[in-house]
Amino acid sequence: MSTPAAGRPWIVEPVQQLLIRDLLTRVRAWAPGQTITYRDLREHDYTELLARVDRAAAMLVGLGVRPGDRVAVMDWDSHRYLELFFAVPMLGAVLHTVNVRLTEEQMGWTIRHAEDGVILFHPDFLPAVEGLAPTLPDVRAWVSLSDDGVAPATALPLAGDYEGLLAAQAGAVAGGFAWPDLDENTVATLFYTTGTTGDPKGVFFTHRQIVLHTLAAGATFAAHQHPVGIHAGDAYLPLTPMFHVHAWGIPYLATMLGLKQVYPGRYDPQRLAELITRHGITFSHCVPTLVQMLLHHPAAAGLDYTGLKLVIGGAPLPRGLATAAQARGIRIMGGYGMSETCPVVAAPHWKPEHAAADDDTRLDVLCRTGFAFPLVEARIWGSDDRLVPLGSDQTGELVLRCPWLTAGYHRDEARTRDLWHGGWLHTGDIAHLDREGYIRITDRLKDVIKIGGEWISSQELESALSGHDAVREVAVVARRDPKWDEHPCALVVLREGHTATPRDLGKFLHRFIDEGTIHKRAILTEIRLVEGLPRTSVGKIDKKEIRRRLAAE
Repeated sequence: MSTPAAGRPWIVEPVQQLLIRDLLTRVRAWAPGQTITYRDLREHDYTELLARVDRAAAMLVGLGVRPGDRVAVMDWDSHRYLELFFAVPMLGAVLHTVNVRLTEEQMGWTIRHAEDGVILFHPDFLPAVEGLAPTLPDVRAWVSLSDDGVAPATALPLAGDYEGLLAAQAGAVAGGFAWPDLDENTVATLFYTTGTTGDPKGVFFTHRQIVLHTLAAGATFAAHQHPVGIHAGDAYLPLTPMFHVHAWGIPYLATMLGLKQVYPGRYDPQRLAELITRHGITFSHCVPTLVQMLLHHPAAAGLDYTGLKLVIGGAPLPRGLATAAQARGIRIMGGYGMSETCPVVAAPHWKPEHAAADDDTRLDVLCRTGFAFPLVEARIWGSDDRLVPLGSDQTGELVLRCPWLTAGYHRDEARTRDLWHGGWLHTGDIAHLDREGYIRITDRLKDVIKIGGEWISSQELESALSGHDAVREVAVVARRDPKWDEHPCALVVLREGHTATPRDLGKFLHRFIDEGTIHKRAILTEIRLVEGLPRTSVGKIDKKEIRRRLAAE
């Protein structure tokens, strides 16, 4: 019980902490019967979700998990993952969402660096886990996350399978679990992001940061319904892996609002298309690659996606892709964030005056980087190592401040100092703030192309080429040039059943040059037709690998 502050009897000191457990408070009464579905294998309601979170916590305590311990999870997107999103941090432990698309060596490095003490893994990853086990001296408990509740045969000293261990705790927590009181600045989650050089970087967030991000995202997407918003009647399915920045934090928001939720397990194009249509999914988020799959995979042929709302991140939303999605009934828009920002900090919602604007203007807005969320301060860092004055249209590096940005990298002081140079989080993105206040990212610092002393945006070239009817995907990178220093090289994947030559695409690109939409030196663009583009572990186009391959030539 709080007491009046000394000398100020009329003031009561606040006692409420911002904790992840409080995201569950409202839904207990609001939507107890709403459903959570895992593939075609399991469906239960929110009352059961809350009971399972209690049992998961009791199970973890029985395995010796204490506040501050790190608990690693290696699973596909599932109801189990959702439960552990809450149970682990609510104990005061740290949830390490392992990137299962890394190499075995990289996964082992992150588990050792995090000093994980418990690993919960899907049997699909049993070979990797068995191979890594001798190199993981800190791990004291192993739990399988099988779909059928049967632990796999292994020489590992398994504590058991998740379902059986939860069932064993049903009686012990029948009256609810006694959650500990925590400081809101307790670290809740940890995951690793790969960069262009060096080892993966451990990004971590506190209870306070996750709660604030959830509230800001909820307020923004609820207040602005166009072109994409969210409301309590939506049905949600993540198309961003749950190991990657908490699936952009949306499972926390969806659970707080009591949405119908569907978890697809391992991503399979046919299953995703079936789940979206069968369950009437209305809200999701993903990288552009997944949109391409939803539109063009044979399993999705002829499907009507009317009612589906998509937020695109991880890469800019090209106008051509936005147009193709709209033609299939999808309401779509870009968004902005990064691993270090929890992640979403901006979205290009339409202002009231855009409601009466023409289609081309509204298309331009939804392909912008975004308008900053409440509490987010976005500025431009100039070449003189100082902030650009507000109101200037000068281009520079986008820097950010807000309450939910990561404090740094786990056990990596040098890269933390670089991230927070000058008291602002440095994104590595080249941008400017337009006259309407929207952030417009023109490129990554490492992706801009220097032609004869002038900088050309690879993203502008990609957006232009994506508007050609025959283009499915495009990636533009710099190639060394003996005369111009560098020139753009565009790798283009054509749509199935369409034909176009590099010359055809070059003529198409010239239209934008003649209009002055893109720089005149874009005429030097080299265009290549390719069968496919390499991907990162989270599905983004891997420009680092493209540059490596081109250099090897």
